[in-house]
Amino acid sequence: MLSVLSTSGFAQTSALLPVPSGQPVELSDVLLDNNPGELWLRFRFIAPKIGASIGRIGYDVASTDMEHLCQTLVVAYVAQHQLEPARVVVSLSDRPIEFGDAAPDATQFFEAYRLEQSRCIWEGL
Repeated sequence: MLSVLSTSGFAQTSALLPVPSGQPVELSDVLLDNNPGELWLRFRFIAPKIGASIGRIGYDVASTDMEHLCQTLVVAYVAQHQLEPARVVVSLSDRPIEFGDAAPDATQFFEAYRLEQSRCIWEGL
């Protein structure tokens, strides 16, 4: 089962979030996913400057931004909503994409974390 939690109080649709790279990033949605057999929270962000071509922000820089978003936004969100996820997935996409839709022309980066004592621990995907 997949459900969407409200993002109010953390980011408005057009609010940019500060990240170490300085790129524009905004929260698209937060999904609760029980399909893996345990609760996974999926925090989906739009980051239009990511990509593999010259002048774009690559995975090496974007991964630092994802860890920052996990530590600064996800931890607070989980505490506020009193959730206990088994995993948290933070994703960046260069454009809005419906969850589960194929978008071969889009650039998307993903990282998985477990939360321990208000810390994001990288799990890798």
